[in-house]
Amino acid sequence: MKILTTEEIRQKIDSPLFHALTATADDLGMECYLVGGYVRDLFLQRPTNDIDVVVVGSGIAMAKAFAARLKGKAAVSVFANFGTAQVKWHSHEVEFVGARRESYSHDSRKPIVEDGTLEDDQNRRDFTINAMAVCLNAARLGELVDPFEGVLDLEDGIIRTPLDPDITFSDDPLRMMRCVRFAAQLRFVIEEETFDALGRNAERLRIVSAERIIVELNKIMETAAPSYGFVELHRSGLLSVILPELAALDCVETRNGRAHKNNFYHTLEVLDNVAAKSDNLYLRWAALLHDIGKPRSKQWDAAVGWTFHNHNYLGEKMIPALFKRLKLPLDERMKYVKKLVGLHMRPIAIADDEVTDSAVRRLLFEAGDDIDDLMLLCEADITSKNEQRKKNFLQNFKIVRQKLVDIEEKDRIRNFQPPVTGDDIMQVFHLPPCREIGVLKTALKDAILDGVVPNERDAAWQFVLNKAKEMGLETPQTPADNTIVKESDKNQ
Repeated sequence: MKILTTEEIRQKIDSPLFHALTATADDLGMECYLVGGYVRDLFLQRPTNDIDVVVVGSGIAMAKAFAARLKGKAAVSVFANFGTAQVKWHSHEVEFVGARRESYSHDSRKPIVEDGTLEDDQNRRDFTINAMAVCLNAARLGELVDPFEGVLDLEDGIIRTPLDPDITFSDDPLRMMRCVRFAAQLRFVIEEETFDALGRNAERLRIVSAERIIVELNKIMETAAPSYGFVELHRSGLLSVILPELAALDCVETRNGRAHKNNFYHTLEVLDNVAAKSDNLYLRWAALLHDIGKPRSKQWDAAVGWTFHNHNYLGEKMIPALFKRLKLPLDERMKYVKKLVGLHMRPIAIADDEVTDSAVRRLLFEAGDDIDDLMLLCEADITSKNEQRKKNFLQNFKIVRQKLVDIEEKDRIRNFQPPVTGDDIMQVFHLPPCREIGVLKTALKDAILDGVVPNERDAAWQFVLNKAKEMGLETPQTPADNTIVKESDKNQ
């Protein structure tokens, strides 16, 4: 953070793009200002390509004239319904809008818009740090217009609304999500009155579309330490509105002097552990949701205390409906999160017991190409305050990882398909699809995963024939006469 003088601001915007903006605005006789994130990031000394321009007049007219002035191909997109336009030039995107004032109805976050002054436009901004403007006209080039002392809030690390926060948030409830998102991204503190207004207006978030909310939520997830944002969401009451399954984890129950850990704060620790090692957004989602089945699975056992048996499977079943509600993708990314939530206890169970080849082989088969991400999640899940227990788990995880490598090299189990298929078995035994085919396929798969049979066609066929004989199946044709051809071979 650095408080810049007018001359220093001029130096930072000394480029062909800003020269063209100045010349265009002056030719049109319009007041023109650089606003929003670009101004904020100038003072924070952060790189940014987010260029927003406000003119007192028509933003669309300014955009068209600006694009015509630029050397080289500039693409103009006009959004007449919103009175905005965008110009793309090389790697730059510049958004234009006319200064405006807004009013809202209670049941919608869509404003009634009228032409306004720069003051009107700054009044409608969400936070003081986003309400600063830098003049681009030649006569006042680089002059900062900062009616709400946003520079001081930047210096103090504070998120605050320019006007009454209750009105700001009630008018456009999405601003509450943006409030937490900016706090998480910048590691700023939400000013007290602004924070209190989050709680008073949390229910207003229900009028905001899930599509808009998830954009902000994903930006919180992508921060260096996402836990910061989720703590603020929870403290303010917003989390209970958008992700009640996660908020429900903030519970500690004690019986007969035995208490279970707070699974909400444990989850956030796991999330930060994952974030420190991976920028994979959906691996972070798996970390955030890995224990959401615990409230439904919690039981008291007088002998051992609190248990959460099968919470991973319950959580796995909750994922599709949760993704659908939040408008998260329902494609392979959802299946990936679902898989990791369902499997996240498996490596821990293996590491807590004898690390057998059979258990590792089955884990590799079920996790497939996601095995490395699963192991990262499971290592992040070890948050025990017992340092010796934590050390033992992590040491055993090293053994599991090495066995994964060794077994994959030897048995080629990752994403394997049994070398004898159901079609092969039906052809040999002249059987239609039936229970017996399923039994033989399952027995073969289990035998390979348990290391009883090598993952090879000849050995697999011998196992199938022996198993069929035990089941009393006749073998009118054997695979030895070369009439059994795998489907994959037919396509060669």
